[in-house]
Amino acid sequence: QVQLVESGGRLVQAGGSLRLSCAASGRTFSSYAMAWFRQGPGKEREFVSTISRAAVIIDYVDSVKGRFTISRDDAKNTVYLQMNSLKPEDTAVYYCAAGSRWRVVTADAVDYWGQGTQVTVSS
Repeated sequence: QVQLVESGGRLVQAGGSLRLSCAASGRTFSSYAMAWFRQGPGKEREFVSTISRAAVIIDYVDSVKGRFTISRDDAKNTVYLQMNSLKPEDTAVYYCAAGSRWRVVTADAVDYWGQGTQVTVSS
């Protein structure tokens, strides 16, 4: 069992930056691929970014490429999402996810979800 707890979401102006953190319980964090998904108002949950075990593979949805950076610190059981140049369309609840597959880019690859953290970008 893995428990995921996100933090770092808040209200920020367009063009600003935020860093989301996701702390995982358990001693097997390094064996999971990690990902961030988001769900905006009235929208379906969508994939944002994934990082494989040992950070060998990193992927992003096109809309955040060049602005967001995912990273992981296996010693701290934590995955991060650095978000720069934020836009109002980035407003969403951001969810941390863990999966046992090599990459996690779809919801069906997720074994564990966090509770979500709200990011609101004002124009």
